[in-house]
Amino acid sequence: MKILYAVQGTGNGHLCRAIDIIPSLRKHAEVDVIVSGIQADINLPFEVKYRYHGLSFIFGKTGGVDLWRTFMSSTVRKFVKEVNSVPVDQYDLVINDFEPISAWGCYFKEKACIGLSHQIGAFDPASPKPEETDMLGKFIMKNYAPATHSYGFHFKSYASNIFTPVIRQAVRELEPKDLGHYTVYLPSYDDAHLLKHLSRFPDVKWEVFSKHNKKPFKLKNVSINPINSDAFVQSMATSSGVLCGAGFETPAEALFLQKKLLVIPMKNQYEQHLNAASLEEIGVPVIKSLKKKSELEIESWLNAKASVRVDYPDCTDDIVEKIIENHKS
Repeated sequence: MKILYAVQGTGNGHLCRAIDIIPSLRKHAEVDVIVSGIQADINLPFEVKYRYHGLSFIFGKTGGVDLWRTFMSSTVRKFVKEVNSVPVDQYDLVINDFEPISAWGCYFKEKACIGLSHQIGAFDPASPKPEETDMLGKFIMKNYAPATHSYGFHFKSYASNIFTPVIRQAVRELEPKDLGHYTVYLPSYDDAHLLKHLSRFPDVKWEVFSKHNKKPFKLKNVSINPINSDAFVQSMATSSGVLCGAGFETPAEALFLQKKLLVIPMKNQYEQHLNAASLEEIGVPVIKSLKKKSELEIESWLNAKASVRVDYPDCTDDIVEKIIENHKS
């Protein structure tokens, strides 16, 4: 049996999940990997057979997606060429983690596409939704990577086809401690913006991981570090709490490590507002943006003692086995 596993390369979460899912798939079949997107900082420890430009969201500097740069980075001609060239018909099964090239390749070649992504879980009717509906964001999520069969991940199992998060083994094996600092990952804010607001809490030690700087430096109580997966995980595991965007993998890992969590959903990113709705439901505080008027909410979070308790068992092998059993020909 030959499986094509396709991974979205915007951000790092999809690739982190792939690190555990690919070995599980390889227990059952020969697996080739596709990665598309240009915004990731994680390298997979496996051969990537196909790499595509795909459709990537470009982060801005003040808390949102830069829609103009996102549009300019993705030409229709390039996208159509990549969709036409992807060899989905050479595989018995295509499993897709919100990756558009193979998804649309399957669509036009009338081949089954098994969606296995957090976006499917967040978009499911059973999952919590924000009060304000972003019609454009909703349209993009629905059509970005179409699937014929859908399985999702979310912060809770809201339906039988929605599973709790895949927590990579490197995180499961950690022994969490509290060394007194707070870990920050807010890639849609530039360093100047973060320094301006985090330095207003002079008694707090902030460890920021930044997509906007390649060299580490420290100013007052804020240290800025380039993205490094191992360093970030260690910082998070030894932190008092985690301040991050309302993505999926980082909040899920912070919750698994029993860390206090505060999230800021990215502007112009509907998925993050779906995530924020789910996180709020389970008791995680959410703020709209990193501004002066948010400082009281941040201070309240810093003074809080308790974290939200979750149960995220290691079910990756069971999930993979279920999907293969359901869809093998």
